[in-house]
Amino acid sequence: MAKKKDEGSRVRDALRITGELPDPGSAPVGPGKKPKALAKLGTAGERLSALQEALYAEGVGGGGRNVLLVLQGMDTSGKGGTVSHVLGLVNPMGVRYSGFKAPTAAERRHHYLWRIRKQLPVPGQIGVFDRSHYEDILVPRVSGLLSAEERRRRYSEINAFEKELTDGGTTIVKVFLHISPEEQLKRLKARLETPEKHWKYNPGDLEARSHWPAYQKAYADIFEKTSTGYAPWHVVPADHKWYRNWAVAELLIETLAELDPKFPQPDYDVDAELAKLKGVGVPA
Repeated sequence: MAKKKDEGSRVRDALRITGELPDPGSAPVGPGKKPKALAKLGTAGERLSALQEALYAEGVGGGGRNVLLVLQGMDTSGKGGTVSHVLGLVNPMGVRYSGFKAPTAAERRHHYLWRIRKQLPVPGQIGVFDRSHYEDILVPRVSGLLSAEERRRRYSEINAFEKELTDGGTTIVKVFLHISPEEQLKRLKARLETPEKHWKYNPGDLEARSHWPAYQKAYADIFEKTSTGYAPWHVVPADHKWYRNWAVAELLIETLAELDPKFPQPDYDVDAELAKLKGVGVPA
């Protein structure tokens, strides 16, 4: 288990994957109890919203930067919940969400990155990938449809793709939501026992669960081969939803704070426009 760091530590540094993953139920950095995490998430929402507004305004004003949040994890790890609780804190006009399921027949006729490129954020946006191009290594590998040589080629292609994005002004935040098999079982059961959650359940989730060790090995290889200086991987323990939400929010806040987006300067004389308003009355 990773040693817990002081709350003042940078979350990105604390959660960056460099070796053994922390316990899925741990809190390696930041609040260790639910009440404190929920209180901090409220404050984090204010900071995240302000930074996102500045990034969006910068993009409207001609800036070329954006952020891409990549969420990966086993079923029930909380990718959708993270989007709802964290990105729900900001103006939806500045967010571009894309969820990637199994490719359609039309998508399979193209290179696997073709559908990914179509969903990239534009300047000023925070893009969110609920699953991503990494599914095109994970699923075929576990299914036995991808040779070692083909995996190596895809690792290289993905690294080159992400380097292209970062060179073009995108900051990539890759997050692995780390859930335990015990917690996953509880969540799958809750989906079946709660009528309002039946829509979330997929019988195929049990098939994926039966290959748990293979998926963990596949993820370990992905982290080793595709965690780069320009697009590193981070791990967020996800057994506790309250910790997961706080951690992802802080990862985004630190990323945006480092970008330090600026509101564009007006291309008009502010004082002159204010003077005009003084003589403007109510329309008849």
